[in-house]
Amino acid sequence: MLLTDKTAVIYGAGGSIGGAVARAFAAEGARVHLVGRTLETLEAVAADIKDAEVAVVDALDETAVEEHLARVGDVDVSFNLVSRGDVQGLPITDMPVDDFLAPVINGTRANFITARAAARRMAERGSGVVLTLNSGSAHGSPMMGGTGPADAATDSLVRNLAMELGPRGVRAVGLWAAGIPETLTIEKLGKVNPDLNEAAIQGILGHLSSLRMTRRNPTLAEITATAVFLASDHAASITGTFVNVTGGMFPG
Repeated sequence: MLLTDKTAVIYGAGGSIGGAVARAFAAEGARVHLVGRTLETLEAVAADIKDAEVAVVDALDETAVEEHLARVGDVDVSFNLVSRGDVQGLPITDMPVDDFLAPVINGTRANFITARAAARRMAERGSGVVLTLNSGSAHGSPMMGGTGPADAATDSLVRNLAMELGPRGVRAVGLWAAGIPETLTIEKLGKVNPDLNEAAIQGILGHLSSLRMTRRNPTLAEITATAVFLASDHAASITGTFVNVTGGMFPG
């Protein structure tokens, strides 16, 4: 198994992507720590994973993150999948300041706090992987509000972390993943765009697939398989970049 004897801390593990990643990591032999803000969703994921550890921690809280990792001990993989509060569906010129800035501030803060806390510990041991995910919208996507700038900040953070941490044996890698059909439900999309209905969602998925080189949307299983590979020693030479799991929507 690719992640045997590795300890993985997954922030946002109660979400659809976070839960799927946690299950995939555990299936590959990792000791999984499920971290998030809602105990019920974390416990639902933990029910599928033997010996999973659950912790209610706000990734925006620097002290809480540090205290939790102090309890965990050695960390081999840290993966941030925390929701950022993105608001979409309006032109940028019509968007309130707070709605535009929310994903930029929350996303950058959560990624920085969790990455810094894990990377400090990893660097002391001389090994480890910091993973993150965004949609790749930094390359330009209309009606996405602050999502593009938030993605750009994450892209830059990962590349700079990789430059600093590489000589100390720690990798920093990201995934671009957008338009995963299993995660695009009315309930979830309604949080960023309340005007959507089922027909609109299917239209979005169809439009996204038409933009991809593969002409199909990525599956959740493909995202998790890529994350497992990047977290494993088989990807030991991959750092400072984002792997494009969008089907070629954005340049690599």
